[in-house]
Amino acid sequence: MPVEESVEAAPAPRKGGRDRYLDLLRALALGRVVLYHNFGWAWLPLVFPSMGVMFALAGSLMARSLSRPALSVIRGRLRRLLPPMWLFGAILITAMVLDGWGPNSEGHPAWWWGKLAFWVLPLSTPPFGDNLHGFHGVVEPTWAEQIAVPLWYLRAYLWYVLLSPLMLKALRRQPWITVFTPLALSILINSGLFDQEGRIWETVTDFTTFGSCWILGMAHQEGLLRKLPQYLAPSVAPLIMVAGIWWLLSRPVEDPTVPSDLDSVPIAQAVWSFGFVLLLLHLSPSWERWPRPLERWNGLISLLNARAVSVYLWHNTALVLAIPIIDRLWDVDFMFQHGQWLLRSHWFPLMIALPLIALFVLCFGWMEDLAAKRSLRLFPWPRRQRGKRRLPGLD
Repeated sequence: MPVEESVEAAPAPRKGGRDRYLDLLRALALGRVVLYHNFGWAWLPLVFPSMGVMFALAGSLMARSLSRPALSVIRGRLRRLLPPMWLFGAILITAMVLDGWGPNSEGHPAWWWGKLAFWVLPLSTPPFGDNLHGFHGVVEPTWAEQIAVPLWYLRAYLWYVLLSPLMLKALRRQPWITVFTPLALSILINSGLFDQEGRIWETVTDFTTFGSCWILGMAHQEGLLRKLPQYLAPSVAPLIMVAGIWWLLSRPVEDPTVPSDLDSVPIAQAVWSFGFVLLLLHLSPSWERWPRPLERWNGLISLLNARAVSVYLWHNTALVLAIPIIDRLWDVDFMFQHGQWLLRSHWFPLMIALPLIALFVLCFGWMEDLAAKRSLRLFPWPRRQRGKRRLPGLD
C-alpha cells in the first residue's frame, strides 16, 4: 500500500492539506482487495481496479514530495515501506522454517540464502515456501504462498519510488509520451513475442502494467490533467476502458465455467485501469473537509489510511487462518446441528478474518508509526480537537 503521512481528524481548510478524496479512494481500494481475496469474484477488479488506483494515488503523492531533494524523498519512502515489511517477513520466515522450509527446500542452499536478501530490499519478489507441511494438516500446504500474494505490490512500489525522479523529469519534458510509454510497453511485452519466464520479466510485467497509472497520478499532481479540455477525459476514458474489456473477452478461454479475470490478463488490466484512473482523477473534487454524508466514515477511513501497509500485508494471513478456525467449528455440536448454513457461507471466512485483521493491525501496525517517526499509537483513530463540537456522525 502507499506509504504516506499520518492521518488525523479533518483539519481546517489550508493549502497543502490532506486530500480527503484520495483518502477515500485508498480506503475503497483496500476494502476491495480484501473482498477479492476472500470471494475471488472476477467482476470486482472491473468495478474498482484497486491496484491501478493505489499506484495512481502513490504517484500523485510522490510527485508532490519531489518538490524536496529526490534522494531524501526516496530515503523517506523506503523508511516508511521497509520496516513493516521486515516485521512481516521475520514472522513469516520463522513460521515457514518451523513448517519445514529451509536451505534444502529448493535443492540449492546457496541460492536460498542469497534470495533471502529480497526480504531486506524487495527488488524482486521475496522467496517463500510453496508446498510446506501445513503444520500437520492444520492449514493447507500452500498457506505461505497464499500469504505472500501481496508481496508483488511492494516490489513494484519500490521500483516506482526509485525511478520516480526520472519519470517526473520526463513527464515535465514530454508529458503524454511519458504517460503512455508504460502502456505501450505493456502491450508489446505481453503480445506473445517474448518469453516472460523468470524474476526479471515478472518485475518488468508488473511495472509496465501499472506504470501509466503511477505517471497519471504524477500528471494529476503536476496539474497537467486540468489543462485538458473538460470534455476530453470523460469522452476518451470510456473508450479506453471498452478497449480493455474487449481485449479481456477476446482472449482464449481454457475453462468456460470460470469467468475471465482481469488480474490474469496484463494488457486488459493495464488498459482498463488506465481508463478508470483517468476518470477518477478527472472527477477529483480535492476535499480538504469531508462532505457531510461522508463525515460519519471519517474514523474508519482515517484508520485504514494510517494503517494501509499493515492491512495490506496481513489481510491474507487473516483469511488463511479463518479456514482452520471454521474447520474446528464443524466439531462443535451446536454449530453442526444448527449452523451448517453459516459454516458453508462464503461470507463466514470474511466475518472471522475482519477481527483477525484488526488484531494484526493492533499488534503490528505500530511499526508504521515507528518507520514514519511518529508517536506510537496502537489504534490511530482520529482524535477530536479540544474545544471543537462533535460533528454529527463522527466518533
